[in-house]
Amino acid sequence: MQTNFAPDRLDTDRLIREANDILRTCVHCGFCTATCPTYVLLGDELDSPRGRIYLLKDMLENDRPASPTVVKHIDRCLSCLSCITTCPSGVDYMHLVDQGRGHIERTYRRPLVDRTVRRLLASLIPNTGRFRWAMLAGWLASPLAPLVPGRLGAMARMAGKRPALRSTIDRPRVFPARGEPRLRVALMRNCVQPALDPEIDAATVRLLTRHGCEVVIAEGQGCCGGAVQHLGQTDAAKAYARANVRAWTAAGVDRIVINVSGCGTTVKDYGHMLADEPDIAADAAAISAKAVDVTEVLAELDLRETAAPPDLVRELVVAYHSACSLQHGQQIKTLPKELLEAAGYHVVTPVDPHLCCGSAGTYAITQPDLSRQLRTRKAETLARLEPDVIVAGNVGCLNHLSAETETPLVHTVQLLDWATGGPKPPELSR
Repeated sequence: MQTNFAPDRLDTDRLIREANDILRTCVHCGFCTATCPTYVLLGDELDSPRGRIYLLKDMLENDRPASPTVVKHIDRCLSCLSCITTCPSGVDYMHLVDQGRGHIERTYRRPLVDRTVRRLLASLIPNTGRFRWAMLAGWLASPLAPLVPGRLGAMARMAGKRPALRSTIDRPRVFPARGEPRLRVALMRNCVQPALDPEIDAATVRLLTRHGCEVVIAEGQGCCGGAVQHLGQTDAAKAYARANVRAWTAAGVDRIVINVSGCGTTVKDYGHMLADEPDIAADAAAISAKAVDVTEVLAELDLRETAAPPDLVRELVVAYHSACSLQHGQQIKTLPKELLEAAGYHVVTPVDPHLCCGSAGTYAITQPDLSRQLRTRKAETLARLEPDVIVAGNVGCLNHLSAETETPLVHTVQLLDWATGGPKPPELSR
């Protein structure tokens, strides 16, 4: 793709140089349209990666304020990154659309309701305490949720169950390894997971300590910054990233283990995010290099049974839903399935596994209609497998799909924990 950025901007602005390089990589082939969830639903070229790239090029190249048309189509992007997996030219769409969202946030004044919802999301999601109480209020008011339209109604409907009020991962602490220590790891404490399903973190700690890991919940660690990054709040995202880099650097760990794949994609990008900050750039790059999805470190540890696995493990039909942030954002496609199969489970996958379920962080609230259509589509493909349980590596996907299916939904680590000596996941007991 030809570009015409002003030479003085290319000389002085690293992000503009980056945008220029990304845009020039695109060859207009259109392969991305076939795997873009919003294009599959809407059939509008501007709701495909190629169409959005044209919109972003025009806006960034001419340094003009975002228009309502640009905002509409960029807001509809899930950042599922399926286009990155598909693209034969290696177009770095993730960083381009992040730039576009930041530009929109700086140059476009949204309608009042839109501004209010986005401010609420930026205030509640990164703070576990606030999120927990907001979920509790939503759960108490859930009978009224169907009466509330639009984005505010989607926020209310998100609280489908009573949130957990306590979690063992809510405060800094160290969980000692059982047996001979093999690794010292930091477990990232996700913002919403302790309220939505604290058993995921508990299962992760059991699994890691059982296999020789000392698990640190680091002092000063907070939100990964992904939620506000997707809302275009670049400075806030960087502030969260800086705090985490300092916390994990001080903790002196071998790995940063992340059991929420959306966070993993963000943390692995800290080196890029903070590259322009000389005082912390080297530490950020080191933290990104140490960041791993929990399945990556489990493969490294060579899982072993510490108790005979229940017979039921080998009888279960497990439908594996591959979260977009794991398969496209981190390019981890088969490892979770391989670990589950090695543990004795019969694992099946739905058709079109590359298509997003519609959760996508805040997307279920900012774009409720599209999100609901994608969720229904995904739930139908999973239901055709007639599974006993649905498993995924991202709490957002699990919570989102729970509104569409009666099949138990659990995290990958919960099944691996059960198969190697841990308790049966509560969802299966119910």
